[in-house]
Amino acid sequence: MAFIARASRGLGSPALLYKQSRGSKPPSPGPSYPLPGTSSYTTSACCFIKPCWGGISRTVPSCRPPPASSVPGTLGSARFYSLRSAGRPLSPGLARRSPAWSRVGSASLTMSHAMPGPGVTGDVQSGGSGRRRPHCSFDYLVIGGGSGGLAGARRAAELGARAAVVESNKLGGTCVNVGCVPKKIMWNAAIHSEYIHDHEDYGFTTSDVKFTWKVIKEKRDAYVSRLNDIYQSNLHKAQIQIIRGHASFTSDPEPTLEVNGEKYTAPHILIATGGKPTIPSDEEVPGASLGITSDGFFELTELPKRSVIIGAGYIAVEIAGILSALGSRAALLIRQDKVLRTFDSMISTNCTEELENAGVDVWKYAEVKAVNKTPTGLEINVLCSVPGRKPTVRTIQDVDCLLWAIGRDPNTEGLNLENLGLELDEKGHIVVDEYQNTSRKGIYAVGDVCGRALLTPVAIAAGRRLSHRLFEGQEDSKLDYNNIPTVVFSHPPIGTVGLTEEEAVATKGRENVKIYTTSFTPMYHAITTRKTKCVMKLVCVDKEEKVVGLHMQGLGCDEMLQGFSVAIKMGATKKDFDNTVAIHPTSSEELVTLR
Repeated sequence: MAFIARASRGLGSPALLYKQSRGSKPPSPGPSYPLPGTSSYTTSACCFIKPCWGGISRTVPSCRPPPASSVPGTLGSARFYSLRSAGRPLSPGLARRSPAWSRVGSASLTMSHAMPGPGVTGDVQSGGSGRRRPHCSFDYLVIGGGSGGLAGARRAAELGARAAVVESNKLGGTCVNVGCVPKKIMWNAAIHSEYIHDHEDYGFTTSDVKFTWKVIKEKRDAYVSRLNDIYQSNLHKAQIQIIRGHASFTSDPEPTLEVNGEKYTAPHILIATGGKPTIPSDEEVPGASLGITSDGFFELTELPKRSVIIGAGYIAVEIAGILSALGSRAALLIRQDKVLRTFDSMISTNCTEELENAGVDVWKYAEVKAVNKTPTGLEINVLCSVPGRKPTVRTIQDVDCLLWAIGRDPNTEGLNLENLGLELDEKGHIVVDEYQNTSRKGIYAVGDVCGRALLTPVAIAAGRRLSHRLFEGQEDSKLDYNNIPTVVFSHPPIGTVGLTEEEAVATKGRENVKIYTTSFTPMYHAITTRKTKCVMKLVCVDKEEKVVGLHMQGLGCDEMLQGFSVAIKMGATKKDFDNTVAIHPTSSEELVTLR
């Protein structure tokens, strides 16, 4: 029966892989610290010690229940290991972090199994010092079972760390439950609706086509539930403990988490709690609470006949497009004259036009002042302040769904971060350096809670690289936040990577920037009554015309972006694009034939 034992000390933790040999007599038994009401026994071990900062004679606490076969008749939820080297001393090379495992001889092992069931902890003596600490200890504690937290925990476990994930809700976080995954399913449904309009142009006769919201909702929710189960299964397979409940940091001298009255510690603690939708208070906008957020969008039981979406970011754009395509009379209220204002100006302008082309009623320079509930739905008072005109107040009546998509806030409520003294930015995001370190040693953060590049793949990549740095010794392991590809599932979709034209000019100067653009009707629409446009832009800099930015909107742009992102990440130049033979007839060929 194989086990893994670890001890937490400083920035690292030694790890011992051993095989149980019950009844064998160790050459040099170490001290044991049995708890009241526990059974203890001694084993010998063939030890493989992972490089650490110090010796191996110390008590190692663990919260993982031992296999039932290891101690007949017990259901322990805590076990404690006292280890003493019986072989040669550690070599100097093991004093530094290294991914290699080194055999150092045999060691004695005294095990004490707590009798209560899972979740119960006991006092642990650490290193024979006599100091007792009422908590469970891990190598890695992860707060948040979303994309970044789960990826980091699983990679840490693969590298030999004893990890635990604290989560109070469904596993998978925003992306799986109320974000990317269910959103993409709804977008797929909306695309079907758009293609139906083109059927007759392609020779198909369609009549009496109906859309049933209930059907797609049930199938979507069932798929999300399957993903929840898969995430849980993966954690169990990786022997990662799931701690259910809300985590908060205590005022203990060492960083300590409290969940449901139990305390947990680790030399490395990752905060990956994500974010939550922003919604104005009723004091800021009277009646604002009558609206919902993107989370509530996935709780809708039927398609709203009249919907109003507030916001100009990608979430607002995506939801407005989905609702409109599926048959809702949708209005999008924005405070300026364009959506996606942080994107390249070409994308911002074209996306605004495509929304209007698709039937979304875009209200520009609009601000909600009040929301009232009436017998026929919501009534929304909107202040319209078009530059050069006198401000006017207009009213939108009979609204079935008001949806706020005005941003996201860091999900840190209840964590008691003040007990750690962590540095936060003006919006409450946790400030981290390029290695995901916070201002407190041993505390890290990844994902939306950091407020940078709020994308699922970013959180996953950052979490994995952090684990490689902490548990494999890859001291330079960090995420490169440059050239991160981004897709907006608008209608049609947007793909963008690298610098915008405006950013390139600000960085390099106009004289060192060259722009290549194209605008065309995709071949799919050559014979359709319904039309959409495809726009593309390459941003190149310096004499060699290195491609530092690529931006496009049109059919298929979401799928074609990934490959071009690899090229840009590798430093491709315009000449490299030109030297690539085009694939015809496709929209993507435009990017290698630009002049």
